[in-house]
Amino acid sequence: MAKASSKAKKHLSKDPVFASLLNDIRLEPLELTNDVYVRLLRAIVYQQLSGKAATTIYERFIQLFNDGYPHPENVLQFDLATLRKVGLSRQKATYIQNIAQHFVDYDLLRQDWSKVPDEYIIQELTQIKGVGTWTVQMILMFSLGRKDILPTGDLAIQQSMRELYQLKGSGKKLEQQMLKVANAWRPYRTVAARYLWRWKDTLV
Repeated sequence: MAKASSKAKKHLSKDPVFASLLNDIRLEPLELTNDVYVRLLRAIVYQQLSGKAATTIYERFIQLFNDGYPHPENVLQFDLATLRKVGLSRQKATYIQNIAQHFVDYDLLRQDWSKVPDEYIIQELTQIKGVGTWTVQMILMFSLGRKDILPTGDLAIQQSMRELYQLKGSGKKLEQQMLKVANAWRPYRTVAARYLWRWKDTLV
């Protein structure tokens, strides 16, 4: 699902609110990959940082490896001080090593993620300290190209749906309202979420 298919757009256009969004917003193609391990490491580095700062740190991190690939065994050989020298906080350095250890322990580098259900991937990867549900949902959407993911915990998605659909709830009630609205978008909730993010961006 590198880009929004005509089938997905046709389905979403049945929702009157989405009809106008589909005409006004263009989605960029995604760079999909089965390398969940590297995308997880990158996600940790990029958390709570501006794009430029995160890119610089990530590039320094990658330069630690002779072949430019952060093999889990090599990541685990570094002490935290070495990882911190590239600009990682102690917490992020620890999370990165947690990911590496999990992938070693469960031999996940050879996992064919295309054959694994969404919920299993969420359950598997959120066992890693430092990896939350939202992060795994982003991997499912933007790395593996899963079609039916709705990150209800994402603030921009919440704000967009509140405004577009006049939702009044909060917490669990808001989540239930979001899921009820989004039920009509199945099985293309990922595409819907991407349109909601882009719509939110146009308001800034």
